[in-house]
Amino acid sequence: MPAPIKINPAFANILYVDDEVNNLVSFTAAFRKHFNIFTASSAKEGLEILRVHPIALIVTDQRMPEMTGVQFLEAVIPEYPDTIRMVLTGFSDVEAIIRAINTGRVFRYITKPWDQDDLKIILDTAIKIYVLEKANRELVNRLQSELETQKKIISLFQKYVPPDVVNEAIKSENEFSLIQGETRIVSILFSDIRHFTELSAKLDPKVLVQFLNNYFAAMTDCVKANKGTINKFLGDGILALFGAPLSYIDNQFNAISCGMDMLKKLDSFNKDYSTLIGHEIEIAIGINTGEVTAGTIGSSDKVEYTVIGDTVNVASRLVDVAKTMSNTLLISESTYLPAKDRIMVEALPPQSLHGKEEKIAVYKVLGESSL
Repeated sequence: MPAPIKINPAFANILYVDDEVNNLVSFTAAFRKHFNIFTASSAKEGLEILRVHPIALIVTDQRMPEMTGVQFLEAVIPEYPDTIRMVLTGFSDVEAIIRAINTGRVFRYITKPWDQDDLKIILDTAIKIYVLEKANRELVNRLQSELETQKKIISLFQKYVPPDVVNEAIKSENEFSLIQGETRIVSILFSDIRHFTELSAKLDPKVLVQFLNNYFAAMTDCVKANKGTINKFLGDGILALFGAPLSYIDNQFNAISCGMDMLKKLDSFNKDYSTLIGHEIEIAIGINTGEVTAGTIGSSDKVEYTVIGDTVNVASRLVDVAKTMSNTLLISESTYLPAKDRIMVEALPPQSLHGKEEKIAVYKVLGESSL
């Protein structure tokens, strides 16, 4: 969306993100006499505006197609930590927004429909807070150094639990707060080694463990390099998340890029280990994107951060299809569409997946687009 025709230097800059054009128009008409209003119809458009204009306050709708408002606000924190973040939401989303407020990702929320006078007061308050925080930036930077001590303490635990989950647990006053789930839009990546059962039966147990540890290390590097999180190892399989527990702008493309990197990394891995195991290994990768319930499941003695839902099941089924091919990366349509301009694919015939009544569109990733 275009910037205001005339920017008043005496006004604070507010970015409003909403996929409904009518909402953007209404918000601009209501507050353009008091603020410089910038509007965007998607997270990517919002990020482009942030990189051009100094934004004091971001207000975003919660329910949007590619990611929720909370996920968008999370994604811009690394680049714009001082910008105040607020969410417009329906009553059904209030619990998730309150949880985001408690963990520092959101300043506050406004329920729909909003009252113009009340919202004006809230916006004024947020701008005042932004000005105060900007003045105290040096103090905040000094306080950040104290976090280094915490990082040393939790370094061991981060090998077993996703770092973002550990950090959130430390911040929380309630040790069971992470058990409460939240709805997120996540890209799920599953990968498996083809014919691993036959391979494991032939190898000495010590050699097998050495082989798997080095394989997982190589694949984990690919996940981390593409802003994903290893959720768990499943025998010879890997479950990685893109969009939980922390989200980035290009979750779908990041997951696809990770899959392509894993296939490239496999070539060098096979050169080192094909002699040890007697042949080269092949892997299958499936990626699906959609809504999941994300949260910590377990007891007071042991907990595990995980994601649940049909989105996860479909990603797992895509791996089963990919196993019928050699070193193949398959993605669903919900993963393909947001990244279609950046990748080359081959559209496969609609696939029947176990547990799904209707066939789904599946794409084989051929590589990154040269355009």
